[in-house]
Amino acid sequence: MSKQTYYINIGSMEISKVPHGNNDVFTIQADDDEIRKLRGVMDQMHASDMSAYWRAHIPIMSYHHDKGNESYDHAFTEAYRLVYELGDEKTKQHIVEMGILGNAPM
Repeated sequence: MSKQTYYINIGSMEISKVPHGNNDVFTIQADDDEIRKLRGVMDQMHASDMSAYWRAHIPIMSYHHDKGNESYDHAFTEAYRLVYELGDEKTKQHIVEMGILGNAPM
């Protein structure tokens, strides 16, 4: 499969072939399978975020042992790892500077 350019904004969970507004925080080269994988990770982020949202409305449940939070954190890190792997040099440098993947981005 041939790779195409995509513009990514993890905060808004946006994947686009067209840069518009602030959807071009990161630029990647990906094929259809890689985009499906990234979309799946972002969908997991959304589902986990919703789980944590509903848990937040139950005051007796401790937030620091919440599966929704742990799942969101895992998906969030995985999304950045995928974007790093597929990203151009500017994208990779930005993610390294963020320090979100620790000392070893890969």
